[in-house]
Order: sequence, then structure tokens, then C-alpha cells
Amino acid sequence: MFTGIVRELGAVHSVTDVGGGVRLELDAPQTANAVVVGDSVSVNGVCLTAVVVAGARLAFDAVPETLGRSSLGRVRAGSAVNVEPALRVGEPLGGHYVQGHVDAVGTVVSVAAEGDGSRIAIDAPGELLRYCVEKGSITVEGVSLTIARLTETGFEIALIPHTLEATTLGALGPGDPVNLEVDVLAKYVERLLSRPTA
Repeated sequence: MFTGIVRELGAVHSVTDVGGGVRLELDAPQTANAVVVGDSVSVNGVCLTAVVVAGARLAFDAVPETLGRSSLGRVRAGSAVNVEPALRVGEPLGGHYVQGHVDAVGTVVSVAAEGDGSRIAIDAPGELLRYCVEKGSITVEGVSLTIARLTETGFEIALIPHTLEATTLGALGPGDPVNLEVDVLAKYVERLLSRPTA
């Protein structure tokens, strides 16, 4: 479980093909300092298991299923990635409940300056939009955000300068794919309401 509050910008060291999947190695000293092999870490919103911890470097295996359902397949050596260690008992929940299970990949439509911040429009698959509400939570590339406005094909998010500097979202441009995870609470409510009553 995560909160969508990025703790560190990691730097991808290498991406190696391994049996249809990839071995992803990245440098993230703050996170690596508190992670052991087997721990879950969110990388651009994807929950991955640490398979190697060596100093400041972490390694993860991403299988074809993960690559096919997320934007991780386009990460290359030198790429910056959003990193968040798993939430520990007693830590503050600063964002919202995030599982690290990407629901779909959206596409950035536009990026516009808005005061000192930025407004980004993102197209999302129709089946995800039913879980989206104005002022509700959405996770984009592992970042917990508030939906500023719904559109016919997606939604808009308004980013403050800190978010632009502390995450990879400041580097997004039109056409870029982004990992999306809707609020899991909305999915549970839908499931409960759809079940027949006894």
C-alpha cells in the first residue's frame, strides 16, 4: 500500500531484457537505505518487488504483464522515475490509498502554464472515467492528485510548483503516456452496490 506521495526521484541506471520482461536497476539512495529484498516499492505508480538492494541501487523485475499494462516499457537508462516506498504502520497518510496496481495508461493531451503551476489535460479510457469525480483522487505516474475538472474524454489536473519540481510530472508533454490508478474506494463501492441483496 502507498499514498501517492513521491519520496524521491530515482535515476534509471539500466534496463536489461530478461525472458520477455526486464530487469530495471535504478539509483534511489533515500529509498534504498530503508528497503530490503522482498519489499514493495512504487516506481512511476507501479508496485514492484525489490530483488536486489546494493548501496544506493535497487533492482526490480518487471514481467510482460506489467510492461503491457503500464508505461514502464518506455523507461530507459537515464530516465527519472517517481519512487515511493511502501507505507509503514504509523506513518501519516498524506495522499490517498494507492495500491500500485495500474488500471490503464492515459495520454497527455495538453500542458499549460497556470500561474506558478501547470494544468495538464489527460485522456483516459472510458471505463476508468466512471470512477472519476471532480475534486476526487487520481494517481498519475504514482503521484496522488486531485481532479480539477472532468472532460468528455478524460480529466485535468492542476499542479503546484513543488509537484512539478519533486516529480517527473514537470517534464510531461503532449502525447506522453502516463500510468493511471483510480481511487480503489470507488471500485469497492461499485462492487458492493452491484451485488444482489439477500
